[in-house]
Amino acid sequence: MIFLLGGSGYVGNAYQALLQRKGVPFRNLRRAEFDYTDEAALTALLRAEQPDFLINAAGYTGKPNVDACELHKDECLFGNAVLPGRIARACAAAGVPWGHVSSGCIYTGARPDGSGFRETDVPNFSFRTDNCSFYSGTKALGEEVLAGQPDVYVWRLRIPFNEVDHPRNYLTKIMRYDTLLEATNSICQLDEFAAASFACWERRVPFGTYNVTNPGHITTREIVELVRRTGVLDKPFRFFRDEAEFMTRAAKTPRSNCVMDCSKLLAAGIALTEVHAAIEQALRHWRRAA
Repeated sequence: MIFLLGGSGYVGNAYQALLQRKGVPFRNLRRAEFDYTDEAALTALLRAEQPDFLINAAGYTGKPNVDACELHKDECLFGNAVLPGRIARACAAAGVPWGHVSSGCIYTGARPDGSGFRETDVPNFSFRTDNCSFYSGTKALGEEVLAGQPDVYVWRLRIPFNEVDHPRNYLTKIMRYDTLLEATNSICQLDEFAAASFACWERRVPFGTYNVTNPGHITTREIVELVRRTGVLDKPFRFFRDEAEFMTRAAKTPRSNCVMDCSKLLAAGIALTEVHAAIEQALRHWRRAA
């Protein structure tokens, strides 16, 4: 039996769909029915039920984007930094291994040689570097809280997308924004993320932190070109002159744009589709919202 926290969210729904397809028994712990933020209650439940594994897809991202986190700092700090620590202690006390959905948005740019950030690189977009959004700062704190904890996977997700039109889908955002920021990023196909992260447990790869992104990186303009080429949308996409104009006209807080290295996951025998191919595949099977 798998326990799932945050199963009603964008990422959580992807886990639910995955577990259903695989026929894996799971229990979606809804906060409306059970307050899993109560450490003592969660510990007692885990000891009583003894699930094989727990997935934490709960957290605070802000709607419609991370700017909202600047207005709801208490909820953001609790969901992304305090809650992971409570889950870690509950799982350790009950002897339950688990996986935590983190974020690659704790980095900005690339390594000095231009390569992607690795799991061992210290976050450079955090409260400690004083250059980040509140969201990214809390996600970095969440990883600090989990440092040294036993039997836990930390899965770093970045800018999820798939073929289904959705407000959280990066491709939907690209197509709906009036003006875009040109940037280079590593991103992740949502359903591949769910499958790859869960495969860490299925294959019993070593516990630890994994960058779970599609190999390679892609620019905003490359995505726009794929949108046009696949015929999903043909509109005159406009771009900000630079990041300074973006921050002045469209954003309340800095954004993480970064390149990540996923070779550790690949070395564990878990591979995702190359990023350009994954984007094109999603667009060629695009399903508009009802």
